[in-house]
Amino acid sequence: MSAVMVDLENTELQAEERELLAHPAVGGVIFFTRNYHDREQMAELVRQVRAAARQPLILAVDHEGGRVQRFRQGFSEIPAMGEIAERAADAEQAQYWAQELAWLMATEVQALDIDISFAPVLDINACSNVIGNRAFAHNAEAVIPLARAFIRGMHQAGMKSTGKHFPGHGSVVADSHIDIPYDERDWDTIEQVDLVPFKALAKQLDAIMPAHVIYPQVCDKPAGFSSLWLQQVLRQQLGFQGVIFSDDLAMQGATVAGNMAERAAAALSAGCDMVLACNDRVGAEQVLDSIGSSHDGNDKVYQRLARQAGLAIDTLRNHPRWLKAQEILAHWKI
Repeated sequence: MSAVMVDLENTELQAEERELLAHPAVGGVIFFTRNYHDREQMAELVRQVRAAARQPLILAVDHEGGRVQRFRQGFSEIPAMGEIAERAADAEQAQYWAQELAWLMATEVQALDIDISFAPVLDINACSNVIGNRAFAHNAEAVIPLARAFIRGMHQAGMKSTGKHFPGHGSVVADSHIDIPYDERDWDTIEQVDLVPFKALAKQLDAIMPAHVIYPQVCDKPAGFSSLWLQQVLRQQLGFQGVIFSDDLAMQGATVAGNMAERAAAALSAGCDMVLACNDRVGAEQVLDSIGSSHDGNDKVYQRLARQAGLAIDTLRNHPRWLKAQEILAHWKI
């Protein structure tokens, strides 16, 4: 079963990483800023990564825009999603901008043969600094049309979408990268506030990533390790049929589920299709060892999320739609 997404240490593929990628449980790679120097180097790294693997890989990056954009030099600077409605003259223009910026982001990422960016953020921006202006807005009514337009733009580019962080990370102050967040609100409040975008967009989303947040009024486990959240709520109640990714198992919010191997087992058992084992090489190796060498040739994640299109960067930069998107970005330079 190709159920693990791993990361790389720098801009060049190391010998031990070739061995890692050859493990049959590795089904994906996520790239970070440390992996990127320029487009030429990145294209060669991607080529080597695909060649080293025993099976087709899903290649991913967090390229939302704003402060979460891993590649900078040679890429358009995508604004934070929370700035779109603030800058636009009206709701119609905001939705158009969201669509076109999504298309721009997706086409530039795919020009490097990377399949997906983990986007869009569907959190409601309430009090979370780690979410902040990564969210489109402060309420679901405003988030939904902008996120729907963003998903449409990604799809027009041939990129699949990933909604995060289910069922919502925006109402806790603690950052799950470095803390174990508890959201003490009751089910009714979460359902009426945070779940609304996920419910409205469940049929458009291709994948979802749950939050490393515990909602003790609902379940004593973080959402990504909870069959209640992933199976009963997400699959059954919301009718979501796409791919479920875990968030990074090395984050502090995941530590309540045990060591890295135990976290992976708990996430997969709860309903995740692929787990992210990043920023902890020893832990990633433990995860792979625990899963073993069995391989399911019917790889749901790859089949559903592999990129469908892709223009070379020189062709893209002469594309009328790319040029129009640059005009939209000019609003952020005023």
